[in-house]
Amino acid sequence: MWICAAYNDTSVDFQLCQDYRLILSIFSLVYLLVCFPLGLCYNALLVVVNLSNKVSMTMPDVYFVNMAIAGLVLNLVALAQLLSSTFTRWHVWDYNNEVHITLLILFNISSLVIMYSTTLLSLDYYIERALPRTYMSSVYNTKHVCGFIWGGAVLTSFSSLLFYVCNHISTKMVECSKMQNKEAADAIMMFIGYVVPAVAVLYAFVLILRIRKESTPLDQDSARLDPSIHRLLLASVCVQFVLWTPYYMILLVHTVARPPGYVSNGQHVPTYYFVCCVSKLLAFSSSFVTPLMYRQMNKNFSGRLQRLLRRLHCGERSCPHEHSTVQQIVT
Repeated sequence: MWICAAYNDTSVDFQLCQDYRLILSIFSLVYLLVCFPLGLCYNALLVVVNLSNKVSMTMPDVYFVNMAIAGLVLNLVALAQLLSSTFTRWHVWDYNNEVHITLLILFNISSLVIMYSTTLLSLDYYIERALPRTYMSSVYNTKHVCGFIWGGAVLTSFSSLLFYVCNHISTKMVECSKMQNKEAADAIMMFIGYVVPAVAVLYAFVLILRIRKESTPLDQDSARLDPSIHRLLLASVCVQFVLWTPYYMILLVHTVARPPGYVSNGQHVPTYYFVCCVSKLLAFSSSFVTPLMYRQMNKNFSGRLQRLLRRLHCGERSCPHEHSTVQQIVT
């Protein structure tokens, strides 16, 4: 929470705190007016369009649907936090510790799902190119993998939850007095949420580049996946790591050292707190950047959207184009 009153009204830190708070309020307002509705609409559209055309879904589509669902959760967390006094001077509400912990856990679950979906998409794309006839990266298998991703994210966040809860409740409880260590929770999220996916993605890219350089007989069958998927994969991985790296670097600072610049009452100095909030805003922005990239770079999305709109327009009546298609199949 921004508390500029901790500084003297005539001090440079006080004026800097006021300036940073105004800038962050403007950023938050722009996000709520532009990025939030775009993310909500495009994530929902990505999920609805793909689930209404399950037959034509491919392995990458399943992962992007998974990321879109996590993006919807992240959007709701962003709405709750950006309307609080933490991000804006024109705040609508302030929430207590229980709500803060709930939002933090939902944020952690969403971040883990997004990062691991991106990571496993890279690995499955390599499998699809190297062994296209094994169907190891099929849609059926990918759906089960995504279920494990959500389960693993919840379990990982639960271990961090213990530290966060004990960090906010009374020190009279002996069990929690030994676990009041927020740095341990940040270390868990830093290692599992960033280091492991980064190493796995780097390994997958090395394997993919090796296959692209060394042509094999099986490589000719890799055309079963649309060539644009490679560009979409590269763009999504790069964007996710660019947007999430500042947030995880802040966690790294919390883990290895005392956060720099505390004032006497325990509040952060303006610059450090401003950087923390901007890093979280960048993490929030991944919830609308990913579906926008998917919409622009996936060639099959427009056709699926048009088929869905035609079905909605026809309603319960059978559409003429569907009737003619059925006749052709019968003949």
